[in-house]
Amino acid sequence: MNKKISVAMATYNGEKYIEQQIKSILDQTMQIDELVISDDGSIDKTISLIESIKDKRIKIIKGPQNGVKKNFQNAIENTTGDIIFLADQDDVWEKDKVEEILKVFEKDENITLVVHNAKIVDENLNQISPYTTFKWRNSKNGIVKNIIKNSYVGCCMAFKRKIIKYILPIPNNIEMHDQWIGIINEKKLGKSIFITDTLIKYRRHGKNESSMRHHSLSKMIKNRIVFIYEILRSNNK
Repeated sequence: MNKKISVAMATYNGEKYIEQQIKSILDQTMQIDELVISDDGSIDKTISLIESIKDKRIKIIKGPQNGVKKNFQNAIENTTGDIIFLADQDDVWEKDKVEEILKVFEKDENITLVVHNAKIVDENLNQISPYTTFKWRNSKNGIVKNIIKNSYVGCCMAFKRKIIKYILPIPNNIEMHDQWIGIINEKKLGKSIFITDTLIKYRRHGKNESSMRHHSLSKMIKNRIVFIYEILRSNNK
């Protein structure tokens, strides 16, 4: 597959794990072309640690300082690749992640988004659950299914450039960007694929932007109402 590969990463005060994650992304069996890092105003050593990794594929840009959704949007907007991978600042990629995902895209030109499985680990990369992200989220495609219980985990996603015009801008009032990207892809283009390969170590350390705990029932209902409203509004795009 002769495609340009971009990785869009959002960072904020990620000094503890950022070097390990970046090195795992750069040291792939199938090399990426660019790693676009949108930093949302880190006040720790995040930027200096990134700059210490001397690799011309790394591009650091200033984030909008308006939360994680808009930080990811900024990173995506500044990519130039044909295939775009999303990356958190604290996970670790398996060495063949890019290679395995590209194989999936090659199988069917109609596939526009791929979600892979992941091991759930603690801050020291020790597996903390007998479950993978797929078992935790009951992962599969389906618009209604993913409104009720989202299984589009952003750090496990890659998508074709053609969907950007549909997914951006990401609405300010929805909870997270990944659910939006996945469902809009299904709604507008219809070809999301879930594969069972565990291609990252999904690190949970107590300070993650996303949580493995459920919100209160009232908040869950409110989030879904807001999300459905934004999905219906997207009909005009």
